[in-house]
Formats: sequence, structure tokens, C-alpha cells
Amino acid sequence: MKSPATQSAGVSLFTLLGAGLFAAFPLDAGAESKQAAPMELVQPASATPWLRYSSWTATDWKDYNTLDKTASPAYVPPPKLNGPISGDPKNGEKLAFDRTRGGSCVACHIMGKTTPALPGSVGPDLSTIGIWGRSDQWLFNYVYDPRSVNPQSLMPPWGTHTLFSTLEIQDIVAFLKTLKEPSAFKDALENPATRPVPVDTRDNLDPFTNDGMAALERAGLIFSRVGANRKSCASCHSTPKSDFKTWAASMPRYEARLNKVIGVEEFITRHARSTTGDNLLMQSADNIDLSIYLRYLANGTPIKVDTQSKNSVAAIKRGNALMTRKIGQLNFACMDCHSLGANKWIRGQYLTETKGQFAHFPTYRTSRGEIWDIRKRFQWCNVAIRANELPPDAAEYGDLEIALAVINQGQKLNAPGIRH
Repeated sequence: MKSPATQSAGVSLFTLLGAGLFAAFPLDAGAESKQAAPMELVQPASATPWLRYSSWTATDWKDYNTLDKTASPAYVPPPKLNGPISGDPKNGEKLAFDRTRGGSCVACHIMGKTTPALPGSVGPDLSTIGIWGRSDQWLFNYVYDPRSVNPQSLMPPWGTHTLFSTLEIQDIVAFLKTLKEPSAFKDALENPATRPVPVDTRDNLDPFTNDGMAALERAGLIFSRVGANRKSCASCHSTPKSDFKTWAASMPRYEARLNKVIGVEEFITRHARSTTGDNLLMQSADNIDLSIYLRYLANGTPIKVDTQSKNSVAAIKRGNALMTRKIGQLNFACMDCHSLGANKWIRGQYLTETKGQFAHFPTYRTSRGEIWDIRKRFQWCNVAIRANELPPDAAEYGDLEIALAVINQGQKLNAPGIRH
């Protein structure tokens, strides 16, 4: 139940929408099927050349797979040891807990009584691995490249991908051999087995709670703004509340003129260029505001993207394959975290399933004070696993977006979202 203040704010917004003070770019689904909406088809829809956001790491991981190229070193068996490991367990402990070296082992494992705060649970508890009877070579192999023991392992190939040197891995193994007693957590929040699953009860459509709701007010100014072609959005779209009640729920879709899948954000860019003359690049502030507005109009509508046409089927198939593609120095795939690792903790973050990861975008991220569209979320996931991201209008992201939409088919749009 919303508070009276929230209800009042909601009525105010809807009154403005219904009064026709706002308008939207795209034709609705029905109209578009009769006549394709005009779009500029030649220029990139995002900033060119693409440059990573300045607040993100500038590291170039060109030597590792991305979603559009193969570059990672091929698997080779780990080197053979000359005898028992006699590494430095203290240095091994330091390396295992070093968050700058790939996120640290405790991102996924509990590792004895000295385990740092908020260990994860994606991997098994290693607190007693020293009495498991594993040989030094077995332990070394698993840390160097877990694919030598388990081809389906979620663990990064620490040695093959040069996150740790051979001597450093020997130190880590020396540390693992000292772990012979179960961990004792003083606080239930520290133990990933008893840490409560986060539940967000915030009302994302309350403008006093979600800063993303301010996009609706800003969108009004953008819609009434006359562009270089002496037209505004309102010149063609005077009844957006009824015209676009369901349109956003049908996006993304395959666009034959571009031979790829486009989402709401790329449509805005290309349609605006050919109508108002505005250049609303993907991930620009104006583009995100309009994207939120179009989805807001369709809130409550179940997601229903095209799963029947030949080109859509092919794109969905490609997107599903990309979800399983191992990329980056950490060698992760989307499904490693959001299927195999889902409903577990990676350090202090709870990994959710792929279902539930779409209907709330664009989303206001309170941890960064920014609104992100779905493509920026894809980019961040790439960078987080040490893989170079692609421009937001990349065809691969379109395939991922439609595959994710299919997984969330039937869920109701609820944008803008709010997440930490």
C-alpha cells in the first residue's frame, strides 16, 4: 500500500501523462506492423570511438575472450611439480585474501579461522581442506587451472590466465595445507550459510524513494523540445499514454534494416535522428530518460517479445550461446553466476537467477548514484570479470538482451527499478 504522499505524486504524474504534455518516439506495436518507423541506419548509435566510463578501471584485457572475439590462452595441463610443495603459507594466505588479485579466494570460499569478512559460498568451504588427503600436485593443479580436474569448474584458471605465478600458487597451496579446523563464525551475517537473503521492500515507483522517477519530469522537456528538423516528439505523438501502453513490452526486436536486434534505447537514437533531428546517443542522459518514460507507460504489461520469426529465433539462439561463453581473465560466463552460482553469495553480494533480471531496467543504482540501462549492466558485468566491454549498440548485446527477455517472458514491466 502506498502512502498518501506517494499516491498523490503518482496521480500528479499520470495526470500530466494523460494530458498529452508528454510524447514518445516509437509507433506502437500495431502501427509499426503496418508501416516501419523511420530510422537513421548508417551511423553508430553510441559514442564513437567507444571509451570506457572514466569511473571504471582503465585496464585493457585484450589478451582474453570478449563476447565478440576469441583471445584467451588455450588450456594446457599444469606444470608438473618436482616434489612436495615447500611454499610460504603466510604469503599464500595473503595472496588468497588479496581482493586486488581477481577478487580473492574468499569471494567464493570460506577458508578457516582467519577468513576475512563476508566470505562467499559459490565454492565449497575449504576450512578443512588440509585433512582431505589431496596430494600437493592435485591441489596445485586445481588452483593453477581447475579445468585440469573439473572441466565445468566455475573457478578462474589462476595460473593459465596469469593471475598468479607458479611460485605464488605454490604458496597458496602451502596455505591450504594448513587449513585443518572448521571456521567459527561469531556473527550469523558473516556465515554465508546463515546470512539472510536480501529482500528489497522499497517502492520503486515512489519518486521520494527512487531518483529514477525524476526521469519522467525531464522527459517532458525533451519531448517538447524542437530539434534541428523543427519538430519535437509531440509533433507526431500527442496521446502517448494510450499509444504506447504496451509497446516497450515487445522490445527488443530484430530490425531487418540493421540486420540485428535493437532495444528501446537504440530505437530512440535512430528514430530521433530521422524525425526531430536530435542525436540522442545511447546511454546519454536524454536517451535514458526517454527509455524510462517509454517503459513506464507500459508498466504492468507482461513482457512478450517475438519468439517465432526466423531472425528472432536465430538471435535468441545466439544470445543463449553468449550466456555460456567464457570471457575475461576470470573466465566467467553469464550463466556461471546467474544459473550455476545463482542463489549463493559472492563475497557480500547475492547472485540472483537470470529470471528477474530484465523487467526493472533502466534501474537506479543507489551504490553509484546512477541510472543504468540493460546494456550498461552488460558492460559492467564484462568489466567486473576483467573482459573488455563492447559499445552499447553492439549486435552481441542485442542478442543477449532478447535472450534475457525470453527468459523473463510473461513478467510485468516495472520501471524504473531501484537496486543497490
